[in-house]
Amino acid sequence: MTDIPIGEGASSAVPPAEVPEVDLYHPHSWLTKYVFSQDAKVIAIQYSLTAMAIGLVALVLSWLMRLQLGFPGLFSFIDPNMYLQFITMHGMIMVVYLLTALFLGGFGNYLIPLMVGARDMVFPYANMLSYWIYLLAVLVLVASFFAPGGPTGAGWTLYPPQAITGGTPGQEAGIVLMLVSLILFIIGFTMGGLNYVVTVLQARTRGMTLMRLPLTVWGIFTATIMALLAFPALFVASVMLLFDRLLGTSFFMPSLISMGERMAHRGGSPILFQHLFWFFGHPEVYIVALPAFGMVSDLIATHARKNIFGYRMMVWAIVGIGALSFIVWAHHMYVSGMHPYFGFFFATTTLIIAVPTAIKVYNWVLTLWRGDIHLTVPMLFALGFIVTFVNGGLTGLFLGNVVVDVPLSDTMFVVAHFHMVMGVAPIMVVFGAIYHWYPKITGRMFNDALGKVHFWVTFLGAYAIFFPMHYLGLVGMPRRYHDITQMSFVPDSAHSLNAFISVMALVVGFAQLLFVFNMIWSLFRGREAGSNPWRATTLEWQTPETPPGHGNWGKELPVVYRWAYDYSVPGAPADFIPQNQPPLGLAAEGGHR
Repeated sequence: MTDIPIGEGASSAVPPAEVPEVDLYHPHSWLTKYVFSQDAKVIAIQYSLTAMAIGLVALVLSWLMRLQLGFPGLFSFIDPNMYLQFITMHGMIMVVYLLTALFLGGFGNYLIPLMVGARDMVFPYANMLSYWIYLLAVLVLVASFFAPGGPTGAGWTLYPPQAITGGTPGQEAGIVLMLVSLILFIIGFTMGGLNYVVTVLQARTRGMTLMRLPLTVWGIFTATIMALLAFPALFVASVMLLFDRLLGTSFFMPSLISMGERMAHRGGSPILFQHLFWFFGHPEVYIVALPAFGMVSDLIATHARKNIFGYRMMVWAIVGIGALSFIVWAHHMYVSGMHPYFGFFFATTTLIIAVPTAIKVYNWVLTLWRGDIHLTVPMLFALGFIVTFVNGGLTGLFLGNVVVDVPLSDTMFVVAHFHMVMGVAPIMVVFGAIYHWYPKITGRMFNDALGKVHFWVTFLGAYAIFFPMHYLGLVGMPRRYHDITQMSFVPDSAHSLNAFISVMALVVGFAQLLFVFNMIWSLFRGREAGSNPWRATTLEWQTPETPPGHGNWGKELPVVYRWAYDYSVPGAPADFIPQNQPPLGLAAEGGHR
């Protein structure tokens, strides 16, 4: 794909600057440079470190759940209430506070300005506020662990009436803190999300048309628009449920008797909450997946030394997935009871959304076909993502059909599917992206041997954990149960598998500590990376300094002459041509005019 005229008239491919540059706010102290920073790169690191810290909490919670399931009765301090609390907090942290914050707040803040050729986000002060509100949301969430009664145990979906009635762990302070935390998170994200959208639309450097953007930017941009449309549903659901809990309103609470006493609520609809939650919840899957799709596309093109196959098709597939994701939400509600025609509609749209997703998989494979594949650590994680996402997606086709989903809905089969497609696959991209862009962030390389050990233990261990869960679901093992030893229909093989899965969960969890060690060790002792260690074409690798300074580009912004994937171009002196390298005819005339 070449959309740049060569030779005479080449300068016409680069329009003149439309508006003058705006001066940045320059920090005047250590606090304003590193703590209350308005530099998107510093904010990205703050987001990432906070998200990884709360993610480690969720990892420990998963260990505690697996210890109980694998060795019931051995850890007596894990009672049924605590088990439900662990499930709830693990799920909500991983989906919202880790993955969403890491992909959009972390990678979005760092990569968008660099990849579009901007000096910073359009609204730096609002960007700073977005992080601090996110941090406040995380602290409120963590505070629920220390509240009377502990955190909520209503399940990560927080369904009423269970979430706020007696008998549910954390139904006093725990659910209130959870809902307040979610409200704060959405407020903070909205500030950051508007920044990402406006920066992509308005702050691109000269020559950076929308169809020259790297797919990483397209993925984050589309996911941000989706989040700005989907998060309000969760926001209003959280506010209304908070009112039901604190003010005695009846948005979601029907007339019922709790603990032998008639409650004051009248006429609310619990199903309404499910609709609001899943109208957010299913786009949320793609709010996490689309940035991963974009990043893995860039990793594959760079490390296979080949242009991405079907770039425009990939862009439209990202946009199509984003649009379709808003009309599939009720496939999470087949067991809630719905008219068969609605079941048919949502099953059909669920299958249709697989089409643009499959297009992306085909294009990744065709990009790899006859490429000069370098099995670097980022490439290993990218390949691991493709395999895992395909496996997780295939089981999604099962669960998208009503007649299959109803008997499997409350079994471990759903846990296996959800973790493969929403847990393991995006985490593979997170690791691949960190290994890939770490040299730009720090100027140093990861230790390669430790990175490969980390990949193989994580990849093989994840399959050892979640593949057997499909079998557990098919034999009927229920999810969310504290103890299954008394269930006569669960075979002995399920108990043996549970013990094996728990051991593997501990092994894979400890492997992530190896990654943390590698990241910290490499920061001080890692090999110096240089400005462009992967010989990549996109703008972030062309900055005059590594790591980039405040303002990213020094005196002059770059000018873009070509798309983001000029790898192995026939006749070119090198196997990559950076986006800001002018065509030969224009270079001979002395660069851009």
